[in-house]
Parts: sequence; structure tokens; C-alpha cells
Amino acid sequence: MTNAAINEKLSILPKHIAIVMDGNGRWANQKGLSRMEGHKAGVDAALEIVKYCGELKIPYLTLYAFSSENWHRPSEEVLGLMSLLYGYLTKESDSLIKNGVSLHTIGASDRLPELVRKALFSVCEKTKGGTRLHLTLALSYGARNEITRAVQKIAGDVQDGLISLDKIDETLVSDYLDTKQMPDPDLWIRTSGEMRLSNFLLWQLSYAELYVTPVYWPDFTRIEFDKALYDFQARERRFGLTSEQIVNPS
Repeated sequence: MTNAAINEKLSILPKHIAIVMDGNGRWANQKGLSRMEGHKAGVDAALEIVKYCGELKIPYLTLYAFSSENWHRPSEEVLGLMSLLYGYLTKESDSLIKNGVSLHTIGASDRLPELVRKALFSVCEKTKGGTRLHLTLALSYGARNEITRAVQKIAGDVQDGLISLDKIDETLVSDYLDTKQMPDPDLWIRTSGEMRLSNFLLWQLSYAELYVTPVYWPDFTRIEFDKALYDFQARERRFGLTSEQIVNPS
């Protein structure tokens, strides 16, 4: 689908897209390259999708950049990934500001190396005025950990008398999650063909449309992104209602 065709349907583009960027290592293996070269190609693909979302005026994009489980990978690979992240943060901050992108992060950021953590929070602060695209990097992130931390905070506030048990509902729980300042994703994309959520935004994806492509992340171009958007536009989102209720809401 062409960019012009998509822009004709801006009213039904997703407001928030979440992406599991999978397949960097397998892409590299197929080409006889190192895994780190695959991750570098993955960063390039991510930069292009971030730019494209800004052009399409999609206001929220969340990228699963480093999961809580990824800490169990070989130490050399983890170190390389942290180095790539630091390089991205230091090199791209001016571009983010120029393009109106505000950077955010979700996850257990206290586990990140201090140098990376300082650079991350510095860029988040520098770009907080951006309104064209809210870009969120899920780093050291696991949905079960996020929900557990939210429950702990709620329990603490109940214990301190700040909230009462009868006030706990879905809205309140959402307000204690890392994503409290953004809408839930409308569209969830996973590359590399794997059919699993991988502990990513388990609460927030309740009504998201799911799109899985066999394409490895480094090959996920604007054209592949268009395919996901076209698929999203072709779906009827009922949120528990019938098709008749959507057509005739009265």
C-alpha cells in the first residue's frame, strides 16, 4: 500500500503501535554475519520506522528493545546491545528533537548500566517537548514484572490509607503501570513469525489487533509496515459488540 493511499485513511490509522522487533540474530546467521551485525541492522530498521511513524502522524510507538529475559543472553551480546543503545541515545538525540519526537522508557531501568541509564534519562528530558511522536523504548522490560510492581504500589498505598479497596478498578490499575501516560496499543506487530507475546504489555494488549509477519526485523521496511497498516484498516474492531451494533449504535 502506498504512502498516499494510507494518508487517505488517516482517520483509521492506529493511534498506538507496539512492536516486537524479532529476528536480528537469525537474519545475521542467514547472511553469514555476526549477531551484533544483525542487531546493528535492527537499529537501522528501527530508526526508519520511527521516522515513518512521524511522517504518518501516528502519535505513539512502543518498541520492545530489551526484555527482562534478555539479561540471560551471553554477556558479550548483552554488553554489545548496551553499547548499541548508548550509541543510539548519544547520536540520535538531536534528530529526535528536530523531528518532534519525545522519548520515554518503560521497564526496570535500574538494571541498566549507569552510563546507559544516565544517557537514557538525559535524552528523555531533552525531548520531553516533542509532540509529533511519543516513542517508548521497553528496556529491561517484562510485563509480569510491571504488573507485580504495580500491585506492590497499590498495596502500599492501601496500607498507607491513600486509596481504599473499593476504589481499585481497571482504570486505577492502569494508572499504576509504566504506561499510564499513553493509550493502550491498537496494533501489535511481531516480526520473524514467532506466535507468542513474549511477556510484552500483557495488560495493555487486551483489545489490540495482532499482526505477525515472517519477515525478520532488519528487513521490516516501510513497505512491510504498510502491509501491517493495511491489514489493520481491513479489520472490524468491535470491542465485544456485534457488527450490527457497530453499524447501528442506537
